[in-house]
Amino acid sequence: MTDCQLYLISPLDVSGDFPQRLERALEAGKGLVTAFQFRVKDVDQHTAAALAEPLQAICETREVAFIVNDDIALAKRLKADGVHLGQGDGDPAEAREELGRDAQIGITCHASRHLALEAGEAGADYVAFGAFFPSTTKETDHRPELSLLEWWSEMVELPSVAIGGITPENCQPLVRAGADFLAVSGAVWNGDEVAAVKAFAEQIAAA
Repeated sequence: MTDCQLYLISPLDVSGDFPQRLERALEAGKGLVTAFQFRVKDVDQHTAAALAEPLQAICETREVAFIVNDDIALAKRLKADGVHLGQGDGDPAEAREELGRDAQIGITCHASRHLALEAGEAGADYVAFGAFFPSTTKETDHRPELSLLEWWSEMVELPSVAIGGITPENCQPLVRAGADFLAVSGAVWNGDEVAAVKAFAEQIAAA
């Protein structure tokens, strides 16, 4: 039995019936989905906050961590559980200062041990490696090897998140390599979210 968990990343459009979809996905993934990342682009902070509020409430009632992508100020405004920063999005130490001791701070480290170790030293709570597979959600240049996850899980206590084009069909090697979380977006939201989350649960359990 593995303790690998799911980290859901929102689609860019979270309007309309998305809150209901999120509820269904979290219900289907009880105990498996432990974090949700709010990721919207090109909207002002006021609009983003209004979109985030119902989703944050849904996560809170289910004890799922609500993480804001790339925006320390928005995370602070929402009193979110944490923030996820890319390499150019700000400094973990600054995020810690703004968001407090208990915030979860994640850093994108692509395919680099060096960046990941630096992130850990700077106070990150988890590191994300990827993209492991071609992604429909985001342009990706980096392709880490499974050996990076294996090395990290043996040598470093900080949790790792595998990201990039992960589906129920291709996720088992990542689980076996020691990923603590699988970050998934398109595989869940581009179809039936309940079926997708259940398929992930089966494959992770079987790994």
